[in-house]
Amino acid sequence: MRLVLLGPPGAGKGTQAVVLSERFNIYHISTGDILREEVKEGSPLGLKAKQIMQQGGLVPDEIIIQIVEKAINSKKSTNGFILDGFPRTLAQAEQLDKMLSNSDKNLDLVLDFETSTPVIIERLSGRRICPSCGAGYHVKNIPPKVEGICDNCNSKLSQRDDDRPETIKKRIDLYQKSISSIIDYYKKKGLLKTVSGDLEVDALYKVLIEMFKNNGLT
Repeated sequence: MRLVLLGPPGAGKGTQAVVLSERFNIYHISTGDILREEVKEGSPLGLKAKQIMQQGGLVPDEIIIQIVEKAINSKKSTNGFILDGFPRTLAQAEQLDKMLSNSDKNLDLVLDFETSTPVIIERLSGRRICPSCGAGYHVKNIPPKVEGICDNCNSKLSQRDDDRPETIKKRIDLYQKSISSIIDYYKKKGLLKTVSGDLEVDALYKVLIEMFKNNGLT
């Protein structure tokens, strides 16, 4: 099974990708994670990306595409993969088709997690992180034992700047502007399926499993 997950920040893509990866024994390719792995390993691609990031720049498409291609062609992807966070642009979507074609592979489905702004704001603005040990919390879903205090090291929890409501709205706007061409691209290919990112984790998981059955993927 080869899947692409699309959706705004806070849509729950990462959570579902982890669960589905375990259920079907397929590789969860998170562009953020594999980029950090390349940097940590000190690979040629990782070193290029590290230099750019240290200078405050954005890692260009060329490097991201090469890192994704490496992951897709790795042994971890033998049984299939879930792409989470890629493609982000139409050019990346087109490049993905080329790299899959070169390996005689095709995508099975592209899932668009349509999620309402209030739900996204509630999910993201509720996140808290411990600046000392890195533990993550959520004021509603994963609250600490003592409000505002890390369970592990008793440090005061903080909120990331990009998890503040005003910043979240800007992130959603940017996402909507960039995603429309990708949605149209996969619609024309007959690969796009839309699901509600507003659903809770278990409910959305059941919807996805039923969708896979209906499309002959399980």
